[in-house]
Parts: sequence; structure tokens; C-alpha cells
Amino acid sequence: MVDHLCPVEIVEGCRLPVLRKNQEHEDEWPLAEILSVKEVSSRKLYYVHYIDFNKRLDEWVTGDRLDMKKLQFPKKEAKTPTKNGLPGSRPSSPEREVRKSLDLNVQSATAPSRGKTLPTPKRKVEAVPMATQVPPAPPVPSLPSSTEASQASVFPAVREPSTFKSREDHEPISLLTTNGNARRLIPSQPGRKRKANCGGADEDSQDSSDGIPSAPRMTGSLVSDRSHDDIVTRMKNIECIELGRHRLKPWYFSPYPQELTTLPILYLCEFCLKYLKSLKCLQRHLTKCNLRHPPGNEIYRKGTISFFEIDGRKNKTYSQNLCLLAKCFLDHKTLYYDTDPFLFYVMTEYDSKGFHIVGYFSKEKESTEDYNVACILTLPPYQRRGYGKLLIEFSYELSKVEGKTGTPEKPLSDLGLLSYRSYWSQTILEILMDLKPDNGERPQITINEISEITSVKKEDVISTLQYLNLINYYKGQYILTLSEDIVDGHERAMQKRHLRIDPKCLHFTPKDWSKRGKW
Repeated sequence: MVDHLCPVEIVEGCRLPVLRKNQEHEDEWPLAEILSVKEVSSRKLYYVHYIDFNKRLDEWVTGDRLDMKKLQFPKKEAKTPTKNGLPGSRPSSPEREVRKSLDLNVQSATAPSRGKTLPTPKRKVEAVPMATQVPPAPPVPSLPSSTEASQASVFPAVREPSTFKSREDHEPISLLTTNGNARRLIPSQPGRKRKANCGGADEDSQDSSDGIPSAPRMTGSLVSDRSHDDIVTRMKNIECIELGRHRLKPWYFSPYPQELTTLPILYLCEFCLKYLKSLKCLQRHLTKCNLRHPPGNEIYRKGTISFFEIDGRKNKTYSQNLCLLAKCFLDHKTLYYDTDPFLFYVMTEYDSKGFHIVGYFSKEKESTEDYNVACILTLPPYQRRGYGKLLIEFSYELSKVEGKTGTPEKPLSDLGLLSYRSYWSQTILEILMDLKPDNGERPQITINEISEITSVKKEDVISTLQYLNLINYYKGQYILTLSEDIVDGHERAMQKRHLRIDPKCLHFTPKDWSKRGKW
């Protein structure tokens, strides 16, 4: 398995098993693709992407971790015209070659020949890895936990709302039962018409049937159709980032200046997020930097937690630096340097040295599709401590003040999807379990009322109820059943959730951006 003992030359696009440690620190040999090869101190290193694993696990490995016995070489491609005369980004792998030939056969059989060469649908197969995920699992009647990492398991919950809505138009009343006690659930009245391009299934499903969104919405801050993907952007380019007292290992590519990508450590000022090439430069910068908190207005403070609202037009440099840092840990998004149409809400933790960034979310100043979050991130040192749900809760508190319902921009990352599912579940179950009988009558609530109370968009409410497997159709009516497992799981989860937003500490006045011209 050692590279210098093997005369076979490994090239980009090859696939073979590679040794790695799993979560239980046991050895495993998943199939991986070679994305790049380099030589350091007369020793070859290989940058590998583990097939069907998240890209944040990609890494440089030595030759002794490669299983040469099962090496698969990429098949040679026929020379075809390339767009703008530029060559393809990398050799094709065996699986991609087979799929590409199938796609070409279909096109040649159906499309009329007009003397033009059809573009090779090479990128379509690899555009979004989620198209090759395992089939969706059935909904589980329990609260989502951090161990439920399957992105596919939530898909059935977003394909069925249309059926639910069409049937509820004909059903005047339905029942809600909680541990055997019947409660009445009145189907929601028709609300606002949904936009044509953000219907239930299309909006929540990660991508269209062919793996690429049919019409990507280019107004989003970090919307990606993956057409920009190439060998450069598929590889991590920053080795390490020093941010205040933390050193961070980036997960993904981020377009920092090329000359900084060769440094062993990239230094950031933790207050203005300016990037510098050395510790000496950072120390010199800190003597001149007057910031001890993010620029913008502090709109929330409770204890050591504060939120700052930052206008992407007024504080463009900070906003761009924030996007560069965030791109290191977000893969499903494309970075745009035009930050003018966006607001950034930065969460900080205060100590004697200043306000240290914990995470942030951005949102469009004007969203035609009810998005209240464009991009959301908790920095790795603060993950798994409740800050993610706090960011999500804060975004919905802003929506409540604005008098709107909101939903996050799609697609969500795997970790973001888990956080939102968990937040929606806890929030909706909190509402249902707090229902009290009224004059001996069973309490009543509608889907619309749940949406108005929580500011969670109606489609997300329905998909969450289905995800938790609470909705059943019985004798012509919809029944919501809260089992003891659901109730116990919810109570345990709420006991662990110590960080909550206090609406009394929020000082926020929404602006009508539609009347502000260019913001």
C-alpha cells in the first residue's frame, strides 16, 4: 500500500479505499476519490474526498493509507469542445463516466441534430451530492437528536403537505388527542397564496430531480447551483485560522487572497475580522484597531450574550470579511461580495476584553419568499452548546416584531437542518402541550394559529408535525397524537435548553426597506 513500493502512478480522478478513523476511533476503508496530488519533502501526499461523506472530512493523506489493490482509474474522455476554450476541471471517475455516457445517449436519441455539439452534462452528476444519498427513512415518533444525522429522513415530511392541504379543504373539523384526551384541531384556513417557485416540495427538497435546481434564485446571499464547482473550490485552501483565543480548522474552501492560502496560519482580528498574514502584523493591527465589538447597533443584551445588527451597505468591509470566514464552514452556499441587500445579526459573548463573535445569521432586507434567514452559522468552538438554537430563536423573535412568518433559505446544510428540525419540534410541542381546556370543552387550535404564535411558516409547521409522525387520518378527520415517548423526550430536551431569548431585552424597530430606494 505504500506509494514508493508501487510502480503504479496515482492520478487525479482515481478511486480507491483509504484508511481513516470513524467516530468510534475504529479503522475503516471507505471508497475515496483522489482530487489532487502534491510532493512535499520528496514524499507524495494525496487529497482525497470520501465518497458519500461530507466534504468537511476531505483531507491530505500519505500513500501508506491507500489500498492499491482496489485502485480504479478514470476512463479517458473523448476530446470534446469545452466552453470558452477552457479545459474541464478534472478527469472523470469511472462512475461519472458511465452516467455521462447514459445522459449523452438519451440526449442524442431525443434532441434533433442541428449541427451543434451538445454540452456534456458532466457537472450534473456531481453537482449536488445529496442526489446520491440513501433513500429517505420513515418519520420517527420522537424528537430529533444530534445523532439523527440523516438529511434524507426529513424529505417525506416536505412532500406531503400538498396532500394534507387539499384534503383539509373538504374536512371542517379534526381531532387532537394527547395521551388519550381528545382535543379539537380545526384545520387552518386558507392563508396567503404561496409563490409559484417556493411550493412545499420544491422549496424544502434540497434540489430538483436531476440534482440541479431548475431555476436557482440568484438574489440570495449564498445561493448555489454548483455550476461554479471545480477542482479548486472542492479543496480546502486554508490550513488554520487564529481568531482571538481560538484556532479553527476550516471545513471547506473560502476565496481568501491566493497569497494567504500557503500560510500555515491565517490570523484574523476577532473584532473587525480583518485577515493578516502573520502574528506580528496582527499585533501591529491591534494597536490601531479601536473596535471591541462588531460595528452596527446592539439590539439585544442579556447577561453576557449580545446581538448586533449590521447593515451590509454601511459596513461593507466587515460584512465581506464575515462572509469569507463563514464560507470556511459552509459548503452549500456561494459567496457574493455584494453585501448591500443584506442585514447581518452577529451574536457575541462579552468579557473584560470585549465582545467575542460566537455566530451570526444574515437575512435579506427585502425577501419576496418570506425568508427570515439567508445564512446561519455557529463557529465550531461554540457548537453543541445551545448557541445554534439561540440564533434560530432570535431570527423568529425578529419575525414576530415584524409581524411576519419566516423560513430559512434553502438548501440547509446537514447541521443546519438538524438544528432547525429540533427547534421547530420543541417550539410546536411547547404550544400543543400548553393547551388548556376551556370551560370543560376540548381546547381548539388551528395550523394558522400555531404559525402566528411562533412565526414559523405554515409549511414548516405541517412538515414538522409529519416528521414527528403526529398526524394521522382517522374516520375522516386528522388526529394529532402525542405519545408518552414524545412528551418525555420533549421535557428532557427542554430541561437541557438553558439559553433562551428574552423578548423584553430586544430593542428592535423594523424598517420598511421597500421605501428606501437603494437602502
